[in-house]
Amino acid sequence: MTENVKILPQSQDKMPADEHEMKPAPDWRPRHPGVGKLEGKRAVITGGDSGIGRAVAVLFAREGARVGIIYLEEDQDAEDTKAAIEDEGSEAFLVKADIGKKDEAVAAVNDLAEALGGIDILVNNAAQQWLETDLQDIEEDQLRRTFDSNVMGYFFCTQAALNHIPDGGAIVNTASVNAFKGNDSLVDYASTRGAITAFSRSIASQLVDRNIRVNCVAPGPIWTPFIPGTVPAEMVEDFGSHVPMGRAGQPWEVATSYLFLASDDGNYFTGQTLHPNGGVIVGS
Repeated sequence: MTENVKILPQSQDKMPADEHEMKPAPDWRPRHPGVGKLEGKRAVITGGDSGIGRAVAVLFAREGARVGIIYLEEDQDAEDTKAAIEDEGSEAFLVKADIGKKDEAVAAVNDLAEALGGIDILVNNAAQQWLETDLQDIEEDQLRRTFDSNVMGYFFCTQAALNHIPDGGAIVNTASVNAFKGNDSLVDYASTRGAITAFSRSIASQLVDRNIRVNCVAPGPIWTPFIPGTVPAEMVEDFGSHVPMGRAGQPWEVATSYLFLASDDGNYFTGQTLHPNGGVIVGS
């Protein structure tokens, strides 16, 4: 069982923030030996350099997958994740791209498909968010940047990946508890996560004839680079204390949901959402 780790006040003036500067470091390491659940599979993970994406990438590698990662600009975090994947005895490929731009997203997916020899699993996970308590103060540039990253990037990467994913593949999209309960300080971000939930359900129906399963994971408060990049330093140490379990989750506790949905364990799941959120009851 994960204990309530004390989070120190901190902030970073960038989004996404850098995981290697966080104190304490997020706990992303898998807890159990691999049993080959993804043996021979090829996975592409956007935002796989840090946070939940890193935890998913390393867990997939432990279960036998070769992994391609798309990241924005966090070079050290990406190299650290690549090294962790290689420590699991697998291969990792890195591509730097802004997936909110269609040409970059398509090129990145195609490059990784070539490197991996195809794609069996796509995890759309990259995202950005900014704290803003007044709707009228959300600037157009911020609004478009949030939707470009969190919605358009998912569309573009999925469109490109479907040229490579064989029948029977899997797509797992990252949503958020905020898509279900709302968040008055993250209106634009919560809106994008609601869009991704609808996107996932819609393409799940569209792709069912190809037996490509499409599902969502909607995390609650998880200790990732999102937090020091968004939350004021004086509020960070209380992050996650509002949920029934009384603490922030760690990336490894979320990654297992992605593994379930990407592997044969989740074979009868499509159009669904899993909720690793510390006990918050929401409509699914």
